[in-house]
Amino acid sequence: MSDTFGTDRMRAAVLAAWTASPARFREDANAEEDFALGGYRDRLIVELAQNAADAALRAGVPGVLRLTLDGDVLTAANTGAPLDAVGVEGLSTLRVSGKRDEAGAAGRFGVGFAAVVSVCDAPAIGSRGAGAVRWSREETAALVSEIPALAGELADRSGHVPLLRLPFDAPPLDVPEGFDTVVRLPLRDAAAVAAVRQMLAETSPALPLGMPALTAIEIEFDGSVRTVVADGWHVVSDSGEFTPEQVAELFHDRPTEERARPFWSVRWAVPLTGTGEPGPLPAAVPPVVHAPTPSDEPVDLPALLIASFPMATDRRHVAKGPLTDFLVERVADAYVRLLRELPRTPKLLDLVPSLMGKGELDARVRRAVLRRLPDTPLLPALSAPAPAVQTPSFADAEVYEPDAEWRVEHPAREPEGDGWVVTGREAAVVPGSGDMLAFIADIVPGLLPAGWPARHPAMAALGVRRVELAEVVDLLSGEVVEGREPSWWRALYDVLPADDPESLGALPVPLADGRLVRGPRGTLILEGGAASIDLTPLGLRIVHPDAAHPALLRLGAATATPRTILEDPLTKAAVSQSLDSPDPEPVADAVLSLVQAAGLAPGEAPWLGELALRGADGELYPAGELMLADGALAGLLEPDTHLGVAARELEEAYGARVLEAAGVLDGFAVAHDSDVLLDRDDCDHDLDGEDEWIDHVLDLLPDLDVPPLIGEFTAVRDLELVADWPAALRLLTTPPLRAALHPLRVEGVEVPSYTAWWLANHPVLDGRKPTELRLPGADPLLHGLYADAPAGLDEMALAMLGVRTTLADLLASHGGPEELLDLMADESVEVDRAQLRALWVALAAVEPSRVAPPARVRAVLGGDIVVAPAEDVVVVEAPDLLQLVTDRPLVLAPYDLAESLSELLDLPLAGEVAAGEVTTQGEVRQVPPQVRSLLPTAPATYVEHEKLLVDGAACAWRFFEGMVHCTGVDGLARGLAWATGQWNDRLAVAALLRDPESVPLLLAEADLT
Repeated sequence: MSDTFGTDRMRAAVLAAWTASPARFREDANAEEDFALGGYRDRLIVELAQNAADAALRAGVPGVLRLTLDGDVLTAANTGAPLDAVGVEGLSTLRVSGKRDEAGAAGRFGVGFAAVVSVCDAPAIGSRGAGAVRWSREETAALVSEIPALAGELADRSGHVPLLRLPFDAPPLDVPEGFDTVVRLPLRDAAAVAAVRQMLAETSPALPLGMPALTAIEIEFDGSVRTVVADGWHVVSDSGEFTPEQVAELFHDRPTEERARPFWSVRWAVPLTGTGEPGPLPAAVPPVVHAPTPSDEPVDLPALLIASFPMATDRRHVAKGPLTDFLVERVADAYVRLLRELPRTPKLLDLVPSLMGKGELDARVRRAVLRRLPDTPLLPALSAPAPAVQTPSFADAEVYEPDAEWRVEHPAREPEGDGWVVTGREAAVVPGSGDMLAFIADIVPGLLPAGWPARHPAMAALGVRRVELAEVVDLLSGEVVEGREPSWWRALYDVLPADDPESLGALPVPLADGRLVRGPRGTLILEGGAASIDLTPLGLRIVHPDAAHPALLRLGAATATPRTILEDPLTKAAVSQSLDSPDPEPVADAVLSLVQAAGLAPGEAPWLGELALRGADGELYPAGELMLADGALAGLLEPDTHLGVAARELEEAYGARVLEAAGVLDGFAVAHDSDVLLDRDDCDHDLDGEDEWIDHVLDLLPDLDVPPLIGEFTAVRDLELVADWPAALRLLTTPPLRAALHPLRVEGVEVPSYTAWWLANHPVLDGRKPTELRLPGADPLLHGLYADAPAGLDEMALAMLGVRTTLADLLASHGGPEELLDLMADESVEVDRAQLRALWVALAAVEPSRVAPPARVRAVLGGDIVVAPAEDVVVVEAPDLLQLVTDRPLVLAPYDLAESLSELLDLPLAGEVAAGEVTTQGEVRQVPPQVRSLLPTAPATYVEHEKLLVDGAACAWRFFEGMVHCTGVDGLARGLAWATGQWNDRLAVAALLRDPESVPLLLAEADLT
């Protein structure tokens, strides 16, 4: 068998070198072991594919690799250049590649074939018609053992020798049809078989992608065939050759073998889905840098990176240095190009890297990519971005020209003409539907289409501006919307989202009068009868009919019925300012038409009383100061008041009821208010005597720290203008005005209403005040004190006006007791004795603090009723003192009320003006026993005087110092009755003393009382 590849020579040279230097043997053995068990331990399939790719590249044919696992033998057949002597020498050496001058070759370090050592002890390789070569660990060990100089080394290594340093010529191998070369690897053991099976299962498209010369890998084991190809991937490649200057700069820290290969290459590949969009990396493709074979450098991007990075000695990690720095920038350029070539769909965002990487190289690549992306035209836009404006500056020219024209650069459309491609910095994203985005495209520059997620992290990395809905609303101003038809606005409202009212609060709304206002709140959409009324004079924000949309109602617009228009603040403002308007008639016509259409009832909108209307005299009046010409009020008032009469043409045009609903007076005007503080500042309704009424009410209330509150205030106006009071009272005492007469309850106290108070204090009943009259047939005790009220009004109405009803009500009223005392002191008033006594009895129950002592008092002098000066009058508290004050006017009432009347009237008691001392001597006698049948507690004795003097005056009896003094039977009877507290029995006692036999009859009569 001929030595085709010179294997004998190679073995002899190696053995001679080992013999001359046993250290060289040890070095070769250690190096091969390091590569086989370290950096290349799991690279068998990768290295076989790499050799196949290089063979195809050298031959210029499509590379195909077939891997077949048959039992415990793995064969690798490939197309391409056959094995030659240079190749055999390269396979039998370490770090000496025979491909160093081949641009594009995958193998470049001269150590890849060492991967077979991890699973095989007798590899062989051969090509069709070119012979074969093999290696054998057993035969190498036998040759080494024959060299004495290596015996010690061999013993130290337990017989382990380098496998691939000594090639042997081999008989031709069976190369499968269609292939040019085959590698045969008998696997060492079951562990090796299992490892190879796993490597075959994990073989992925990353291999043909990293080795473009290799078009397919066919894998056959367990009775099935799987073909691995690079179909369905989008690939971007870039490569180049270094200049000598670049080699000197970038390779100064790299091995000589690498400097001899001044080439660089970068490739990015991303899998595509059925729609042509980028998808995630298959699970079988490790997310690591391929250089071009897989490394341990992680790249956490959804794309495969294959680049000619310089590797560290472990062939697992990228070496640091200027060459790596250079390639990182090329990798970033290629990645940006990859993104630009992919379909411009939201899936593109998944390829935009975040800042944090899984390793140092990953982070550097990311940072380099992120520096480029914001200014890369990458994103589709529905609208052109804002023009790039170059302004004149000192940097633009040697001499600054302030009048130079600005240069404006507009972006170009895509070649297909279906939109724009913009950079991230030029782009804007608005959350919303496709219809909305299409509608606002010409408003938002650089607007991304629908489907681009506004909150995707890549948006920030690209520099895309997120435009919120509220900002879009802000953009709807100026030239952007100038001249837009109302129908355009309705179409806009139709596409806006309904779930974000806060952002749409300032949405512009076109009005019927041509204005464009901000914010639907406060605008009105006409409905019903309002649509036919000219509302322009009111300044209302009426939505243009062509722009009306339900969305505006959700955002605060209101349905504009005649009634809601009347309640609008702008309508109220127009009414309140109508008197000062240079042209008030259009305002009046609009408001009266609304009142008519709304069917408003009189008094329902009291603020309409400020509406300026024309009077019959041609002057303008507030509606509340005009009367209907034929109204009830017009015939009640005095002539020449401040009230006018409504123009006849107004009444003819709108009718009396509409004018009355607008505030024109048919009857009395009524002031309505709520939650009114009862003080002169807050309670000010321009009513006659209102301040005096407030003072009167406050006098009726207890002292308060703050003014009391009236919940509902109602008062009839213009009472001071009335001339015909009988007719006026008929109106005032008839609903609805009658309600103004009802008393109020303030702080728990019932007080008169303003209207009732005013009427009570003015001569409205036959020229007399109601408080000077009493109800006909009322309390007889008031007879003579008050005149009877005239007929024609019901008693309840008269009572609310202040007409007196009963003595009790009079005394309970504010000032009632003083009023009664004043009437009793009036000599023109006639009062009989029984009535007078009853009045004193009632007055005795009045709290003295409510009454100022009177100057004159109605009293009894002798047998006559007189009015006497108060200083002359005495209140009698005991009957035995009457004999001492008969010359003075007396207040006579039940003795037990004397002290109360004395305090109320500030008058002395009889006992205070007369000492009542007995000044004569008498004889003590026994009280007849029969007396006790009537007076059980009668004293045992009394003093009988022939002539009884008290304070020097002759008296019939006196109860003095616990003893009854008397003259005669009548005096004794009175004294005993008073002494026992049975004053009412005094006459019966006198009869008993005169006729003791009459006791049974008297007792029987007493039983009947």
